[in-house]
Amino acid sequence: MTDSNEKTKILVWDAPVRVFHWLMVLSFAGAYLTAESERWRLVHVSLGYTMAGLLVFRILWGLIGTPYARFSSFVRGPTVVVRYLRAMVNGKPEHHLGHNPAGAMAIVLLLLLSAACVTSGWAVYNDVGGHWLEELHEGSAGFMLAVVAVHVAGALVTSWLHRENLVRSMVNGKKIGAPGDGIRKAWRGLAILMLAATLGFWWLQWQSAPSGAATPWAATEPSRSKKHQSHDD
Repeated sequence: MTDSNEKTKILVWDAPVRVFHWLMVLSFAGAYLTAESERWRLVHVSLGYTMAGLLVFRILWGLIGTPYARFSSFVRGPTVVVRYLRAMVNGKPEHHLGHNPAGAMAIVLLLLLSAACVTSGWAVYNDVGGHWLEELHEGSAGFMLAVVAVHVAGALVTSWLHRENLVRSMVNGKKIGAPGDGIRKAWRGLAILMLAATLGFWWLQWQSAPSGAATPWAATEPSRSKKHQSHDD
């Protein structure tokens, strides 16, 4: 926690945290939008695997990463979260350099829901388990979307109350704080490696797919073949 009257911009979010955040946003949005379409099944599955990889990274980075990325720096108990929410309703929330208690609660929920979503999705895709896993997959994705909406709304409100653009902070990594409170290393090399690994995985998925499988009309090919076969019979 720091005095919001200090106007010094310091580095709080390292590059891997920022890359993780925006890749997770892109992956979840893409997976959600392609969930009901057989035509985009390969894209949906690939983004699901991407989310799984990002989840593993975030758990590890939450244990060994930079100070504000570690779970120990922002995970709070329910009492602290309720107190922060009350202060937020009153228009006077405390300023936090890292995640505030409400944001931290949302992040923990999103990580848990991501885990439920990707594991149940893998099970459904590989025909492991029963129908309840499909229900879990859809339910966790829907709940995750709701938490994302609340999280975004909370970030906008907090940005307005503190006169600090939190969305921009997740782009450039900087927030208002005392000069000595910033992190010393941005870990840009690791962030570049993460981005390269993700793009490389997507490229491999595209290359290993059956001819045309990544296109929206690909899923119609098997059905067309079956129709032709039925006519030939």
